Amino acid sequence: MNPYAGLVSRLRAAWLSGKTRPMAYRVAQLEALGRFLDEKKQDILDALASDMCKPPFEVEISEISICRSELNHALNNLGTWMKDEHVEKNWAMQLDSAFIRKDPYGVVLIIGPWNYPINLLLVPLIGAIAAGNCVVMKPSEISKDVEKLVAETLPSYLDEDCFAVVTAGVEETTKLLENKFDYIFFTGSPSVGRIVMTAAAKHLTPVTLELGGKNPCYVSDSCEVQNVARRVAWGRFFNAGQTCVAPDYILCSVEMQEKLLPALREAITEFYGPNPQESPDFARIVGDKQFQRVQALLSSGHAAIGGQTDEKERYIAPTVLVDVQPEDPIMQEEIFGPILPILTVANVDEAIAFINARERPLALYAFSSCKKVLRQVLEQTSSGGFCANDTVMHMTLTSLPFGGIGHSGLGRYHGRFTFEAFSHQRSALLRGTGREALNNLRYPPYSPRRLPLLRAATETRRAAACVLL
Repeated sequence: MNPYAGLVSRLRAAWLSGKTRPMAYRVAQLEALGRFLDEKKQDILDALASDMCKPPFEVEISEISICRSELNHALNNLGTWMKDEHVEKNWAMQLDSAFIRKDPYGVVLIIGPWNYPINLLLVPLIGAIAAGNCVVMKPSEISKDVEKLVAETLPSYLDEDCFAVVTAGVEETTKLLENKFDYIFFTGSPSVGRIVMTAAAKHLTPVTLELGGKNPCYVSDSCEVQNVARRVAWGRFFNAGQTCVAPDYILCSVEMQEKLLPALREAITEFYGPNPQESPDFARIVGDKQFQRVQALLSSGHAAIGGQTDEKERYIAPTVLVDVQPEDPIMQEEIFGPILPILTVANVDEAIAFINARERPLALYAFSSCKKVLRQVLEQTSSGGFCANDTVMHMTLTSLPFGGIGHSGLGRYHGRFTFEAFSHQRSALLRGTGREALNNLRYPPYSPRRLPLLRAATETRRAAACVLL
């Protein structure tokens, strides 16, 4: 007997009862989640400080504030999102009702990561609740204090008939995935994403996979170097580089590298002082295993800035590497740490070729004062998201979908897109029982003379082009 079968069955019974479908119920659960964020704010700050020395300011803006924004956005728009979407009809259906009903999937599983353990667990949860689902949540066991906090306190805020938190390591999660869920939302690495997708395939369960990748950052010769350095340094070293959309490496000319290095050094000193290890605003690597992996990547190229480490504290200084080669270890995997390699290219065309020769990233950044260059990078590359002249900020807009493509993920969320991710777009046609004479055109015995009328009644015709002379 699977150890989680009873839990999943209990939640499925609750969902089949229709309990989660009314708007009032969904609003009540979302408001309860808001109370959790308010009342447990200090506990969240303390847990993230314990897990990875995450600065309170970073917790506020990247965990609590983003969740609050998503929550309020859902509460403000839920009534609109839930409405049936009426669609165009052909001539034969003009007297009927045709619409799209946003149905909840049922019992869904959300597997959260360790790098933003509140944000990346609760933002999907907000959409799942808004869409009317029952939810099993599995926070990461690596951020252990946040896992404990969520497991011990969140269930008391939500309806325990419909929402559950499971604490599990690799072996237990494998067992959990053996159960039939109606949707699975996973955030993590591509390697684990493949395992989740394989498990989901056994039940033909749809998935959203929020993965990662090596996010390129092209810096053209025409740009405000000081501004570029500050924005890139902030995006790379925020949360000690443990951010899936952080710029992973810079592509620029040799001349721009010479300008950028002193500007990056100045920005790092401005942000974290002469010794970042003493800064209250610089986080630590989450665990020993993760520290050793990131530390080993320092062997690529050489450190023009930083490079210091302290294993006891799991501290790796904000580091900029130069003389990095495409075949070096640091270019073979997502860094997920406070290291920024710079690779030189001759021009934007070479940068685009370099980007397109690799897996499609979760985010792609380009800095230039020339709009033509920005348009060229946008039009000639493919990525989950694109941001010009800044880093990370595109994912703070609830109006933009967030997600990867190919190796960097499958599906999208944030704002309405999260609600849609957890909703089945159910097509519905409601016809009357009368007017049977109108249906005679389609019934046997068939007659060739009926075909033109039937086609006229059901086909969509191409609109005539209008040319202004």
